[in-house]
Parts: sequence; C-alpha cells; structure tokens
Amino acid sequence: MSPLAWIATGSLAVWGWLLLGQGFFWRTDQRLPHPPSAPEEWPRVVVVVPARDEAEVLPLSLPSLLAQDYPGPAEVILVDDGSSDGTGRLAEELARCRGGLPLTVVRPGEPEPGWTGKLWALRHGMALARARVPEFLLLTDADIAHEPDSLRLLVTAATGHRLDLVSQMARLRVASGWERLIVPAFVYFFCQLYPFRWINRRRPLATAAAGGCVLLRAETAERARVPEVIRQAVIDDVSLARAVRRVGGRIWLGLAERVDSIRPYPRLADLWRMVARSAYAQLRHNPLLLLGTVAGLALVYLVPPVTLAAGLLADDAPAAWAGGAAWAVMAFTYLPMLRYYRQPAWLAPLLPFTALLYLLMTADSAVQHYRGRGAAWKGRTYARPESAPGTHPGS
Repeated sequence: MSPLAWIATGSLAVWGWLLLGQGFFWRTDQRLPHPPSAPEEWPRVVVVVPARDEAEVLPLSLPSLLAQDYPGPAEVILVDDGSSDGTGRLAEELARCRGGLPLTVVRPGEPEPGWTGKLWALRHGMALARARVPEFLLLTDADIAHEPDSLRLLVTAATGHRLDLVSQMARLRVASGWERLIVPAFVYFFCQLYPFRWINRRRPLATAAAGGCVLLRAETAERARVPEVIRQAVIDDVSLARAVRRVGGRIWLGLAERVDSIRPYPRLADLWRMVARSAYAQLRHNPLLLLGTVAGLALVYLVPPVTLAAGLLADDAPAAWAGGAAWAVMAFTYLPMLRYYRQPAWLAPLLPFTALLYLLMTADSAVQHYRGRGAAWKGRTYARPESAPGTHPGS
C-alpha cells in the first residue's frame, strides 16, 4: 500500500477504537437516573448562583430557580461578582415580582489574588449557605434555566443512588448557523474526552462534571475543601469533580433533559472566545500535550476527508476506501448528538471542518497564554497558574 493508504488506514483503526473502546462516548442515553422512590424526608438545599454582568439572561433563568416545586426547604443565594450592569438589583427586583423560593443577594467584592472570579463568588455563596446547614448545594450558572421539577429530580437521584455529586450538562442554545455547526460538536468532543459511562461506573475510569448544573453534598464539599482547594482553576467543573473524587465521593454526569443554557453565541467570535479561554488550560499548559492534541485532531478528523479526496485524485483505491470508511464512522458517531440537539443529519459530514476550527481555537488559546494574557472572561484576565500567588499543586 502507498503511504497515503497507510495513513488513511491508521485513521480508520483509530475510529474503530473510538467506536467500540472509548466508553461508547457517542451514545446520548446517559440521562438522570430515577430511583424507584422519593426520599421519605426531603433534605434542605441551598442554590448558589455566581453571576457577573448577567442582566441580559437573568429574567429568563432566575425565575426558573425561584419557581422550583421542591417539596423540602430550599432557598437561592445569588452572588453578584462585581457586575456593572445591575445584576444584583435586577435579581432582587425579580424576586419581589415573581415570588417563590427565598432569595439572598450578596456582593463579595473583587477576587483576592489566586482566585478566579467564579470560584471567588462560589466561596462566599457556599460560606453563607453553610450557615443554613443544608444537606445539598446546587451550584448553577446564571445563564441556566431549570424546569420546575429540576431540583426535585436531582435530589431524588442523589439520595436514591447515594451520590455525592450529580451533574448535568445543560442543553446549550442552538439557534444561529455558527451555533448549529459548533455547539453540538463541543459537547461531542467533551463526551469523547470524558466518556460518561466511564465517569458513572462504581470503579470510574474518568472524572469530570458540567459546571452549569452541579448538585453537591455539603458534607463532601467540606471534606474536599471546596472551593479553596481549586481556587485558581479555570476549568472549575472538572477540578471540582476531581476534588470530590479524591475524598472518595461518588459522581454521576449525564446529558440534561430539564436544564437549558440560554446564553446566546450568535457569532463565530463569541464561540471562539468560549472555547479558547480554557482550551490550553485543559492541556495543563503543556506544549507537548498541545502538539499531541493537534496531531491527534489531524489524524482523527482531518485525515479521513483529505485521504478520500487525495485517493480519488491519485487513483489510490485503498487510500480512498479507508479515508471514506473513517469519515463514515465519524459521521455515524456524531448523529446521536445531532439528534439530541434536534439538528439535521446533513451536519454530520461537516464534523472535520468543525474539528479544524477547534484545532485553531486551541492553538489560539496557547498563543494567548504565552503572550501573558492568561484566561480572559467578562473583563477579567487571570494570571498563569505558575505565576499566581498562593497556589500549590492540586489547587
């Protein structure tokens, strides 16, 4: 066989492994487990919502939390993280107008050195929540809307299966053309990196969570020293899950049916910033991991269509066949995620183009890191982990 055919065959072999050996990551049936019965006594829950400049989305998201039909004692703490758009005042006004669960708004001020903004907000919200002596904390982002039974179903799953952390990946908004192209792939890539079946095993093979919706047992959070132990994490959800796992906590992660993100990402630039701000942090700021990731993305996603086209042009049947077969397997594994997001099947063959965009976003994330800009989000730029004061390994 020609070198081109060998490369195409290598990509096909990788897709054979991904199809069968990577925890069936492409399936979308990991949904919130439902125990046979509800708890006899509903535990106290405090919902903590970190919010920075969220006045645009708060009228849709906050009322959904206040309207939870949870049978036990529950309340909401919104932490206004230095907003300049009146987020805190709007939250208080919404609570007065809509009623529902009690709402407390706190304003902790600017983060101390060594803290990312969201975790600084969570620190203050969780400290205030502990004074209420809850059994569970629901950590949810300000752009997440919950169906009325969301909290009840989360608590039922946690108590019925004796879980310390229950997390759902909120269904992200898919409305614009760029969102249709990139958002389902974002979740698909996450599932490939952290197969939910591996995470949810009694003897887990991977650890992760989705930060938009995390129900956390309060006693486990204290044992794990959360959020102090992860105070500088940019990818706070995965770091949180690892901290819980280190103290023996049981974790479940799956796709949401009753939890939705309402934040719009209408332009490519918006989606680019969302991915690039944390992509290199995901690679632990390691240039070797970056090179490996770029090479892996190229082999897995770019080689199939390139070798198919090159094989057809060069009359190299083995290369064309192997490249086409790899591309077909790739598209097949993407179809369940497209169905979950209610998107047309013709988007599946476009996954190589989307992967190329992700490759460029990851490279851009590394470039910004080495320019000293760190991870930027909502007007804040965070220092590189190695240069931030007060850090230690594992924080």
